Amino acid sequence: MSSDVIEVGQVVEGTVTGITHFGAFIALPNGKTGLVHISEVADAYVKDIKDYLHDNDVVKVRILSMDENGKTGLSIRQAVEPRPDAPPREVRPPREPREPREPSNHRGHGRAGNQFARGVQPTFEDKLQRFMRDSEDRLQDLKRSTESKRGGRGAGR
Repeated sequence: MSSDVIEVGQVVEGTVTGITHFGAFIALPNGKTGLVHISEVADAYVKDIKDYLHDNDVVKVRILSMDENGKTGLSIRQAVEPRPDAPPREVRPPREPREPREPSNHRGHGRAGNQFARGVQPTFEDKLQRFMRDSEDRLQDLKRSTESKRGGRGAGR
């Protein structure tokens, strides 16, 4: 292979050298190997990469990234210019910001107080508080269980 210099943004041809469930390894003209993540194979959802690529296929790839450890990120879908008659790529609109919520003063136990059962999406703080409460409850139950066993066992020794 030649010692061609490749740069981020450049489109080059490479050969598929290996396929995994998460992407494909591509031998580049400079002798290095890069990875095309499964999400960068095609515009459509790719369930099985083997439906799109096979070993020794020659493909055009765009260099997405190169790091100091020698890892090179590649894209097949960004290497091909979209056809003029092709439908535009689906672009999701940005999410609306959430309204800040008042902190909940209920314990969140049982079906009636359970935020998940009511369909309310809890905040991180709500989840953390619930975890801490549940963890404390479990510790108390464990301590009670251990204390009752100690009193019953070994008392006659």
